[in-house]
Amino acid sequence: MGSDIPMNDHRPSLGRIVGMILGYAVMIAISVFVVLPFVWMVLASLKNNNEIYMVPVRWLPETWHFEHYAQIWLKADMLGWLGNTVFFAVVVTFLQVFTGSFAAYGFSKINFPGRNTLFLIYVATMAVPWQAYMIPQFKMLSIVGLNDTRWSIILLQAFGAFGVFMMKQFYDTIPDSLSEAARLDGLSEFGIYRRIILPLSGSSVAALAIITFTNTWNDYMGPLLYLRSPDLYTIQLGLKTFISQYDADYSMIMTGSVLSVLPILVVFLIGQRQFIEGIATSGMKG
Repeated sequence: MGSDIPMNDHRPSLGRIVGMILGYAVMIAISVFVVLPFVWMVLASLKNNNEIYMVPVRWLPETWHFEHYAQIWLKADMLGWLGNTVFFAVVVTFLQVFTGSFAAYGFSKINFPGRNTLFLIYVATMAVPWQAYMIPQFKMLSIVGLNDTRWSIILLQAFGAFGVFMMKQFYDTIPDSLSEAARLDGLSEFGIYRRIILPLSGSSVAALAIITFTNTWNDYMGPLLYLRSPDLYTIQLGLKTFISQYDADYSMIMTGSVLSVLPILVVFLIGQRQFIEGIATSGMKG
């Protein structure tokens, strides 16, 4: 019976094999180019200053100074900076995911006059750079007395057009028959969103959460403008003040930089599968 089964004798051509090899070589080269600065930063945090300045570059330290990761907690308020940054990142991420997904549900599943026009105007705000309305925002928060408070950062970033746009693209792929059947059963719009739509959008919610968490964690301009008290500094502002105090101690500066990047790396590694699924499914129709 084995002779009755047609065998696939098709073999890839030489040109296709060469193309695949070149493609993988280019991707490996780009990956090395992107990762190399981070590798150097980690290795530099374990060197002494003299080795960092050596020419030609010595990649591996002669003596591994792991004590830098203990000393930096004594030389800088890393615990306070990290605590503030975690607070802002978690609160802003929760609010952006909630407001973005809930607004996207309204634009996607609720018919009301001017819906498409309003959505277009709202999404068009993404094309306006923050620097264009930075001063009016600062004046508004100054008038209500929210400068140099946590509320200034939270209110500025609690809403985002990108999250609404991204979640709407995914909600458009969910059949309207589900929400219509739920309305016939007596569910409110919030009930439909919470019990039907939201559970189906786990990957997109995870992708939006990772993007928002990363952007909030790395934000420098917002805290620089609104936060004046040292006890409110985020890790980005804290590292700036640390660099001004220890401008010649590059090994400690690199140690602080590694500690600032490490939480983002952990978050992405944990949620990378959901992140890729969420990006891949957003915008798919049908």
